[in-house]
Amino acid sequence: MEYKQSGFTLIEIAIVLVIITLLLGGVMKGQELINNAKVTNLIRDFDTVKQAIYGYQGSYKVLPGDDVNAAVHVAGTVASTPATSVGNGTIDGAWDSVTATDESVVFWQHVRLAGLLAGQQTITVTSVLDPYFPVNVAGGRIGVQGNLGTTNSPKPIAGIPGTYVICSANIPGKLAKRLDIMQDDGDTALGAMRVTAVAAGTAAVAAGQAVASKPLADDSLYTVCLGI
Repeated sequence: MEYKQSGFTLIEIAIVLVIITLLLGGVMKGQELINNAKVTNLIRDFDTVKQAIYGYQGSYKVLPGDDVNAAVHVAGTVASTPATSVGNGTIDGAWDSVTATDESVVFWQHVRLAGLLAGQQTITVTSVLDPYFPVNVAGGRIGVQGNLGTTNSPKPIAGIPGTYVICSANIPGKLAKRLDIMQDDGDTALGAMRVTAVAAGTAAVAAGQAVASKPLADDSLYTVCLGI
């Protein structure tokens, strides 16, 4: 009695391999589209905060958060920590401060009451990731501060240029590198946009050092700051 050997032919195997290749390609392409969308959203965050700063200045000739007449201009709270810094022409306090009377915290109330941004208008700060603070698509906090390098307005990353600094936390390295390429010079340790290894939302980065592009790990989390 003869037995016929069953199995896949070379043509069948080739077809299966082609299908697997197409499926993998589709998954990778889909992930690329998702990452591109996230980077676009992150860029929009930086642009939105810039527009809010300039919009408030244009309307009231002062900075949001640093407005001594906020109660008159937008029925908002006047920052009081430290009281001597209010009206000094910068946004005092760390970008990730949780002190309700810091200018970097009051900033968000002022721009929201002025109709420049959406969000909670009452200051209720209980933690770094309080719902009062805006967050990015990666779930990290967004913040802004002055960049004088003083005790009240420390540079979030050593050497970063600009009058003000906008920071966005919890960003994966692969997105941080792409952000810098699209918005700056492609080197995360130089230029107006820089990256620190402190993921933030967990710790202040007042003494944070910028990280060069090459050492960034794709899946590690970083804080990206932009000097404007």
